[in-house]
Amino acid sequence: MAGEVLEVHVIADSTGETAARLARAAQAQFPSRRFRIIRHPRITSVEGVLSAVESLKGRPHDRIVLTTLVNPDLRDLVNRACDEMGVRHSDLLGPTLRSIEEITGTEADLVPMRPVGVEADYFTRIGAMHYVIQHDDGQHLEGLRSADIVLLGASRSGKTPLSMYLGYLGYRTANVPLVLGIDPPAQLAAVDRWRLVGLTMDPERLVEIRKERVGRLGQGTGLRNRKDGYADLARVYDEVDQIVALQRRLGAVVMNTTSVALEESAAKIIETVERRALQAGAHLREIAGEPRATPRASAKPPT
Repeated sequence: MAGEVLEVHVIADSTGETAARLARAAQAQFPSRRFRIIRHPRITSVEGVLSAVESLKGRPHDRIVLTTLVNPDLRDLVNRACDEMGVRHSDLLGPTLRSIEEITGTEADLVPMRPVGVEADYFTRIGAMHYVIQHDDGQHLEGLRSADIVLLGASRSGKTPLSMYLGYLGYRTANVPLVLGIDPPAQLAAVDRWRLVGLTMDPERLVEIRKERVGRLGQGTGLRNRKDGYADLARVYDEVDQIVALQRRLGAVVMNTTSVALEESAAKIIETVERRALQAGAHLREIAGEPRATPRASAKPPT
């Protein structure tokens, strides 16, 4: 089926977002293949299952079925139908529920369409996103004291998208630009050193990004005529070195985000800030709905 589109059919009793996310994660590992995710949401009856599997008939070799159904009878019905048609399928929820039941001795409630963690962290995430927007690009510096994480970096070093993603995860994140020749904001003195993260980037990549920005926004704004070395490679090399030195003087840990995925950078930032907090005898605010493998009480700072 080389070159054909692989249809990933998601059969779920709610929105199907859990299986769709897994499908997208798997798709990223096959960059040369084309995928189409087709959802069959809110399937809570035999009639709904039959309607969903009807669309699977024909061409069984270029489609796969992922299910997140809590009702075991409906799961079995999908599995039997797929087996009869020769369609590959994977039950994402059933084996997990059975394993937890066996370990805990407690039966699952098997309630369809039950919200997943919304009550636990919804308002935390909304509040964090509001904080990020208010404190983007050095705004409202008086609020830095309430930040979970503060990102420091040069222009176009990726501060805003990382702040937004960390906010989405529930962390109040501020970002502050560092500009050569201008003293960093005095309000940074009130922020715990372990909360500070300096972002840096390879000068060649930073120049590419800045040139793209100048190309997009330069018309009529004067950006194209800048004489301060904003997108000059030799000057950017010096700028990066000096800003990294400044970040370290401020007590920030420095991270190079060149060619690193947003999610990976965010995970590394959270892990690093948590580790630095432990070393300082403090801790990063817990986010509801995100339990840890190792409780803080037993966690030890690295030596």
